[in-house]
Amino acid sequence: MTGQLKGLPEKLAARVARHLAAAGQVIDSDPETAYQHTLAAKARAARIAVVREATGEAAYAAGHYAEALAELRAAKRMNGATAYLPIMADCHRALGHPDQALKLAKSPSVRNFSPAAKAEMTIVEAGARRDMGQLDAALRTLELAPLTSKSREAWVVRLRYAYADTLEAAGRETDALAWFHRTHAIDSDEITDADARAEALERRQA
Repeated sequence: MTGQLKGLPEKLAARVARHLAAAGQVIDSDPETAYQHTLAAKARAARIAVVREATGEAAYAAGHYAEALAELRAAKRMNGATAYLPIMADCHRALGHPDQALKLAKSPSVRNFSPAAKAEMTIVEAGARRDMGQLDAALRTLELAPLTSKSREAWVVRLRYAYADTLEAAGRETDALAWFHRTHAIDSDEITDADARAEALERRQA
């Protein structure tokens, strides 16, 4: 980050850096405050890609999806990065444009993503299919992903949870229960409520 700010006067660079650091510290607990910090940074350094990237990510976290999309598009124009595509696609979903999310999901650059980024895009793509009432297509999208990976990383947890959730939405409760259990088995950080979802399904089936 500091490398991108080197073109600014020293005092201005320090001020922008402080706003970005403050945003990073509170983005999980208080995304709106984080967003305000990034707007302050943007007001002083709008032509710096890392500033627009941070503003977009904070806007997304705070639920300002149109603003997030605009900022991430700006950052992408500046630095050519494709890492923002899953967030941009999810913004399209949130704004009621699942067709635009699917277009981004089919971008050639997705093939070169890390496993975690690919998983995020797969989840968004499946969600867009669900938005369009295409449950079977959503399931097929998730079934092409590495659901049975031996990794216990968060992206595998999130993939399995999305699959279980979609199975339940499709009325396949027995399969959904099995996948909620498989999700909970690797969700040591409890980033999902897979255990509670499994219990609710078991009660319903009892």
